[in-house]
Formats: sequence, C-alpha cells, structure tokens
Amino acid sequence: MKNHISILFLFSLVAAAVFAVNLSGCAKKEPKDLTIVKGVLTVGVEVGYPPMEYYDTDGKTLLGFDIELVKTLAAKLNLEVDFIDTTWEGILAGLDADRYDIAVNVTILPERQERYNFTRPYIDSSMTVAALKNSPIRIERPQDIARHKAAYQGGTTAQYFTERLRDQGLVFTSFSYDKIINCFNDLRLRRVDLVVADNIVGYYYANAQDTPFEIIWEGPSDEYIGICLKKGNDALTAALDNALEELFNDGTMLLISQRIFGRDLVSRAGEYGRN
Repeated sequence: MKNHISILFLFSLVAAAVFAVNLSGCAKKEPKDLTIVKGVLTVGVEVGYPPMEYYDTDGKTLLGFDIELVKTLAAKLNLEVDFIDTTWEGILAGLDADRYDIAVNVTILPERQERYNFTRPYIDSSMTVAALKNSPIRIERPQDIARHKAAYQGGTTAQYFTERLRDQGLVFTSFSYDKIINCFNDLRLRRVDLVVADNIVGYYYANAQDTPFEIIWEGPSDEYIGICLKKGNDALTAALDNALEELFNDGTMLLISQRIFGRDLVSRAGEYGRN
C-alpha cells in the first residue's frame, strides 16, 4: 500500500510539473520578447518627409509626428527605440528582410493588407495639389491636372492617384521623385507646374513662413495611415494596437497632433479604428 501511494504521489508531481511547463509556454509574451532585438523597437522610416519625419537643423536630431508617436508607444511598451533611415521605395522590403520591426507612415491599402500586418489607423489624410502662389492654374477637380506637368514622390499614394487619372484617359506629364522636397524644389524653379501630395505634407510646405506655394485643390479625407508590420507578427501588432487605444483615450494623440500640425488630424482615424 505504501509503495502504491508513493507511486501515485510521484505521478502527481510529474503531471503537475508537465502542466506548469505547458502553462508557461502558453503565457502571454511581453513586448520586449516580440521584437527582433530584445527590448528594442526597430523602426523603418524615410527621413525627409516633414512634418512626419525629418532631421532638425543639426542634421542629426529626428523630429516629426511619427518620431514623437513611436517614442511614446515604445515607452508604453517599456521598449527602447532605434530608428533606421531607409528609402521609401524599399521600406516594405525591409520588413520582409527583418531589418526592422515596424514601418511608419504607411497608408493602409487593401493590396498592402494582403501582404502585411497593420495596426489600427492613427491619422487620416487626403490628396492635395500645390502650385506657386498667383499661378494662373486652377484645379477645381482632379481632371483639371490635364496638360500640366505634375510632380509626386514615387511609391506613394500620390503616384497611385495620378496613375488612376491616367487610366481614365487624362493626358498630362508626370515626374516621379525619390524625395518630396525635390518635388517642391522643382516647383519653386518652375520645372513643374504642380505637386501632388497628401494634405499633411502639402500644407506643411504651403503654410511655411515666406512660402511661395499654396494649395489649390484638396480632395476628401479618405486615406488612413497606420503602422505596418511583417505578415503574421500578430502579437506585436496587438500590443501596438492596445497602446494606440490608450493614447487615443487619454488625449495624447490629439495633443501630439496639435503640437506638430496645429490642428486635429487624428480624431477621425481614432473613430475609424473603433468601427
């Protein structure tokens, strides 16, 4: 009988140990365990797209809405941040190659959602057309771009916007640039007639002190921007979503928007994310 009881007791201990191991394996991972570099959120960003991400006058300090937002999110997740400057054309490929955990300032499009994870949107935007002040060009609808020379940054929704117009049979000359600043520099030099860009960057240039630019057309607010992650990185996506939810609820998102843009560009995205 004693031997029988001892065997039962030993079996119970083994079963409890196996259960504990399985339970620990199913335990929820901490954000620090979800990143490529433990404890560090690596961020792919195309520096040179003000006011979202750009260098200060010292050429070293990163500024902009996305920079401040990511730092705030990382602090909530107890993570350090490492920003990796990359070209816009290769920013999503960098996710595929595990160069960084997330890419920021990426418009949420159905074709992108098929290949990548996205957080809930954190800002919304619309398409704009900028021209030199006192330009005789008048744009009352997108089709009025016809017969003009239009510049845009390649690989952005501005390119897709102009391609859709061309697919409709519109005839105009378009110029693709690797940086948005080059679009506005050539507009300043009158090498192009117009710049097509989202309203965030469009108004940044149009509202700058002593600017030679103005917005001559703005479309409806129908684009939402989120944080992009490698497909299947669901745990980190959920952690970022929860942190974004907290920032929307406590008013931090609105404060950052007012500080960077001088207006509210986030509330619509916040409501969209709850639908």
